[in-house]
Amino acid sequence: MFKTCLSIRRNNIIIIFSNCNLMILLHNIDTVYINNDFMRLAGKTGVLLVNLGTPDSPSRKDVYKYLKEFLLDKRVIDIPWLSRNILVRGIIAPFRSGESAKIYKMLWTDKGSPLKYHGENLRDGVQELLGDDFVVKLAMRYQSPSIKNTISELLQENIKEIVVLPLFPQYASASTGSVHEEVMRILGQQMNVPQVKFINSFYDYEPMIDIFVDHANRFDIESYDHILFSYHGLPKRQIKKSDTCDHCLKTGCCDTLTNKNRYCYSAHCYATTRALVQKMGLKEGSYTTCFQSRLGKDPWVQPYTSDILKIQAEKGTKRMLVFCPAFVADCLETTIEVSVEYLEEFEEMGGEHIDLVESLNDDPKWITAVKDLILENT
Repeated sequence: MFKTCLSIRRNNIIIIFSNCNLMILLHNIDTVYINNDFMRLAGKTGVLLVNLGTPDSPSRKDVYKYLKEFLLDKRVIDIPWLSRNILVRGIIAPFRSGESAKIYKMLWTDKGSPLKYHGENLRDGVQELLGDDFVVKLAMRYQSPSIKNTISELLQENIKEIVVLPLFPQYASASTGSVHEEVMRILGQQMNVPQVKFINSFYDYEPMIDIFVDHANRFDIESYDHILFSYHGLPKRQIKKSDTCDHCLKTGCCDTLTNKNRYCYSAHCYATTRALVQKMGLKEGSYTTCFQSRLGKDPWVQPYTSDILKIQAEKGTKRMLVFCPAFVADCLETTIEVSVEYLEEFEEMGGEHIDLVESLNDDPKWITAVKDLILENT
């Protein structure tokens, strides 16, 4: 963007500094006009894009490291420290890492983890669109590139502010909240802390909704008997912990967003569904909002996607189209859990086919949408 920082007039000749770069050699200065912005210290804006994370490789060793770091987060498994460590270090990570490694090998490509390389393409595309006044970095909440190392790289650029965008459309303490806490913890160790702006959620961000709809329109929508909007699940106790007004997990509590449920993950998910349904013109009864990826035996937000598959199969549903709008990049939970595991379940129940709507990934329109979201918050 062209921005005048300093102008100098000499005998009706105006010499201009743009973005604090000298454009014309100055001499014989009579009068100097200084823009107030020029008096401020120049600096770039740092942009920190953060996704959940992925193992460094599909080996059991790397999957173990990833699971351990992820599940030891007190916002993810929100039980007392000792119980959490015994559960994760003694049971989940050792026993689940082997099976998970096999699944990650199914997901892995020549370019590595889809979540990571789509994120890198997003980072590079946003950097190109924003230009030299911004420094765009990608970090993972768990594993690499770490938030700690990425913030260090940003601070070395002498940035004036950081805009933090967790790549989770719907707010949850276990995802967005965890990113915010980690960023604040790391910056809290610095003597000089730049201005920081957090983007909390973008569950109904229209450009995002439009891209999901564009991706769905690659299919013949009318050929499907039912549509699922399947979101990552969350334990009910975490929903209740975020509820300060005794509003959540009651009949109709997610029908509208209010001051009482502004941070409710479930309410955000239903708001995303409503935006997609309105944009697509879907009829009531032709779709279901549901929740997948349940871990453990504790009750999670319902209905469960696996239960809806069974219900629809019993109704005679044969073909279903599935959105996963909690994920901005295709990953284990979409490519494997939905396209492979849920498809097998559905076929065993008598269904015929499930198609997955591609996530936002590195769609050029998504790159532009993220750029615009950043600019709206600077």
